[in-house]
Amino acid sequence: MMHKHAKALTETVRTLTTRGKGIVALDESNATCTARFEAAGVRSTPETRRQYRELLMTAPGSEDHISGAILYDETIRQATSDGVPFPNFLRARGQVPGIKVDTGAKDLANAPGEKVTEGLDGLRERLAEYHAMGARFAKWRAVIAIGDGLPSQLCCEANAHAMARYAALCQEAGIVPIIEPEVLIDGSHDIDRCESVTEHNLRIVFRELQVHRVLLEGAILKTSMVISGLRATKRAGVQEVAKRTVATLLRCVPAALGGVVFLSGGQGNVESTQHLNAMQQVAAGRAPWPMTFSYARALQQPALEIWGANQQCAAEAQQAFAFRAQMNALAARGEYRQSLETEAA
Repeated sequence: MMHKHAKALTETVRTLTTRGKGIVALDESNATCTARFEAAGVRSTPETRRQYRELLMTAPGSEDHISGAILYDETIRQATSDGVPFPNFLRARGQVPGIKVDTGAKDLANAPGEKVTEGLDGLRERLAEYHAMGARFAKWRAVIAIGDGLPSQLCCEANAHAMARYAALCQEAGIVPIIEPEVLIDGSHDIDRCESVTEHNLRIVFRELQVHRVLLEGAILKTSMVISGLRATKRAGVQEVAKRTVATLLRCVPAALGGVVFLSGGQGNVESTQHLNAMQQVAAGRAPWPMTFSYARALQQPALEIWGANQQCAAEAQQAFAFRAQMNALAARGEYRQSLETEAA
C-alpha cells in the first residue's frame, strides 16, 4: 500500500536524521519547565518560558548541529521577540519544527505502579492544526518502569497500541511520528534486566506499528539506551552500554525504519555524549538506519544554569547550548573525544 504522504514523510525523516545533526527537545510540559526553572532560580511564566526557548532556538551556530526542535503546545503558538512565529523561524534556518502531542502518562488501571500515555482524543484535529502551523514531525512518549514484576504485558501492550494509533494519525496528517517508548533508568536493576525489558517492549511496539499499517520509512524511533539502573550496585561502562544497545536494536528494529534517535533521560550531559559516540562506533557499517540524538536536558542544562543565575548572560548561555550541540553532533558521527570538553573550557 503506497502511503499518500510517503514522499513528504521520508523527506522529513531524511532532514531530521542528517548525518552529524540531531534534534533538540524543547517540549517540557509547563509543570516540568516550572520545576526546572525554579531549580535554576527563574520564575516560570509564559513570557520567561518564551524568552528561554527563544534563547535556545536562536543560539548562533546551533543550526549547524540541530536538525529540528520539538515544541510544546504553548511554544508553537509563540514568536520571537521581533514577532516571527517560532515554526517560521526554525524553517528559515533550515530546521524542522516538531510538536509534542501526547497529554502525559497517567496511572494505568489495574496495573499498580505503571503508566499509560494519553492524548488520542481529538488528535486528528489537533494534528491538522499543527500541520497548518508548520509542524512536520511529532512526538509521543510512553514510560516503561522496571521493578518487581514490572513491566507487565498489559502496560507494554497498552502503550504500544496507543503509540501505533498516534503514529497512523500523524502519517495521515503528513506528519512524521517519533515513537518514544522510554524504559526508565530509575531503579536498581542491572543492564541484563534493562536489555531483556527493552527487547521485549520493542518487539511489541513494532508488532503494533505493523498492525496499524504505519509506514516505517516515514517514522522515527526515540529510544532509551540499554543501561544499568541509577541505583544499580555496579553500573555498566560506556562501551558495554554501547554494545548492548546496538545489539538490541539490531535484533528488534526493522531495517525499513526511517531512523533511530536516542533520549538522554537521567544521564549526565557528558555521559550521554560519550554513549552516543560509542554507539556510533559500534554500529558503523552495521546499522541499517541512521542514528542520532534527541536530547532535552543533556543539551539545555548548562545554558539554563547560566541564564538562570543571570538573565543578562544570554549570549554565554547560547554559547553553552551551541557547544553541547556541537559535542553531540561530533558524537553522532563517532568523532567525539572527551578531551574536547576541557580544550574548550
